[in-house]
Amino acid sequence: RSSDLYGDNVEELDFIVGKILGALEKEGLQNKTLTYFTSDHGGYLEARDGNAQLGGWNGIYKGGKGMGGYEGGIRVPGIFRWPGVLPANTVINEPTSLMDVYPTVVYLGGGTLPKDRVIDGRNLMPLLQGLVTHSEHEFMFHYCGLSLHAVRWHQAETGATWKAHYMTPVFHPFGAGACYGRRMCQCIGEHVIHHKPPLLFELSRDPREDTPLSPATEPQFTAVIKRIERAVEEHRRTLAPVPLQFSLSNNIWKPWLQPCCGTFPFCTCDRVDANAIL
Repeated sequence: RSSDLYGDNVEELDFIVGKILGALEKEGLQNKTLTYFTSDHGGYLEARDGNAQLGGWNGIYKGGKGMGGYEGGIRVPGIFRWPGVLPANTVINEPTSLMDVYPTVVYLGGGTLPKDRVIDGRNLMPLLQGLVTHSEHEFMFHYCGLSLHAVRWHQAETGATWKAHYMTPVFHPFGAGACYGRRMCQCIGEHVIHHKPPLLFELSRDPREDTPLSPATEPQFTAVIKRIERAVEEHRRTLAPVPLQFSLSNNIWKPWLQPCCGTFPFCTCDRVDANAIL
């Protein structure tokens, strides 16, 4: 893959990460810095050239980028590094969230979380240091845009991990596992299937999310769905409207906010320049 666009991107990413880690070591900061490498979504399945896959691979997991519920869209690796603080060569099979970054950084900085709102994230340090064996997330709510697509419940007393899908994408072509006729799968409208009752999977038994459970195949089906729906109701009571971050005004190019190494507005920065206009 080293000769194609995807391989080029991976090589470039590897180079940049190496430069960052090298700079930390050069300045003697490696033992004072928590490094966290992850992604915001799974592989981009629709990126193809004929039958060649260009956009990554999600292993056994169904779905990919743009799918807010399936494991292939939301399950990504998280690689942590902090010599002398975090144990090396450790694998933690517990779900966490990018929202955990905020409370973790606040904790490490000696700050205090706001008390006037619900904080969905959790401090990751006890889990990363091996002080606890399970994530603090009992429920995780998986959105695609503004729509709640799936809910994950770790049932502590049994160790089961249930996943209820309220919406799933309409794959194109049917059964393909992705939306190859479009740029990617969409979140709403005619592009999704609504499920009532939701599709239910137990991920430790069916990580591929291939076979939805039913009252006939799962004795706990009704009880699990009721518990998840109660959690959804409680979750929605904590939500408050906020300005849309993906509005046009928030996403248009703002050249006055970027470093400028050339003559404004021709701003390209390919060097370190102490005299650059900021």
